[in-house]
Amino acid sequence: MNRVNLSRPAKQVSVGLAALLLLVLGSGLRAATLEDYDGRLARVIASLTALQSDSGHERRGGTETAAAADLELVRRTLPAKEIISFRGQTIAVDNSWLEDELAEYEKQTKATDRDAALSRIVDRLRAIQESVRKLKDANGQPGDKDAEKGRMAEILRRPDYLKAAPETNALQKLIERFLNWLDSLVPKPKRMRASNARWLSNVIQILIIAACAGLIVFLIWRFAPRLLTGRRRKLKKREARIVLGERLEPDQTAADLMAQAEDMAREGNLRGAIRKAYIALLCELGDRRIISLAQFRTNRDYLNAVRDKGSLYTSMRRLTNMFELHWYGFTPAGPGDWDEFRNGYRKIFRNEQE
Repeated sequence: MNRVNLSRPAKQVSVGLAALLLLVLGSGLRAATLEDYDGRLARVIASLTALQSDSGHERRGGTETAAAADLELVRRTLPAKEIISFRGQTIAVDNSWLEDELAEYEKQTKATDRDAALSRIVDRLRAIQESVRKLKDANGQPGDKDAEKGRMAEILRRPDYLKAAPETNALQKLIERFLNWLDSLVPKPKRMRASNARWLSNVIQILIIAACAGLIVFLIWRFAPRLLTGRRRKLKKREARIVLGERLEPDQTAADLMAQAEDMAREGNLRGAIRKAYIALLCELGDRRIISLAQFRTNRDYLNAVRDKGSLYTSMRRLTNMFELHWYGFTPAGPGDWDEFRNGYRKIFRNEQE
């Protein structure tokens, strides 16, 4: 076998390529710090918030190109898979949900649908960022690295921010089983040699369907009042609720929350007072059955729920923007901001009463 002798320049090129390959592999394996991850979260939130402010307008050529560039920057800033280093531990972070949400956003053609998609993404990123910052500020006990690692992994994955798929309730299951049973009773059409026997099969089918329909009407007439009465009794017993991450006791009212907000404002915690007053607003709207409170709904979900209510939507959108500015945006709140928010809260329900 003949040996291939490399010239000196060729050897230098080979060595250079090997060094470049090692550099690339080394950079891909380098774990990011929690501070770096927090900073990238902030940049992505700012980019998507700026994009969200333009989502209410129809896309034009330049705007669509800029939006595509912003989304590409978001994808590069938060890759689907990465490693985070925290207090000597490494955590594998899965950001693939972000790519799915961005792909869903790009499919939308209506401005309202794009705005709703961006709101979901921004709200989830802000919730993750808040949890990451709490983890950074927490004083961990020495020797408890496994617990810290598990806690960080749970926060960065945050499965509780995913919207759960609606489950089929017991009544739907019962109806489905009944329809399947009813379908099994109806004779299937079969090939008959005598054509004069077809009318008999049709008559039997009609009789069975009529009998089942009569049975359904009888059961509804007989038992529906009892079921409705029992359901009303159950609705009177209100359970604890979770609104924007805060647990509300069964007997806690919007007035109680506003009283707590007033106390926080007098103590100088105006940012916390605005958040407490915003939760009181949602609680009051929920008690009046204007919106439906749920654990996994965001402030933008509640705002979209009153989009067709005219003046209420306009007033609530203003308070929602103030809440996001001072709570998620960490903009300091002054006495004037608190007075404006409180007056806007009172104006909403004063108009409702009129």
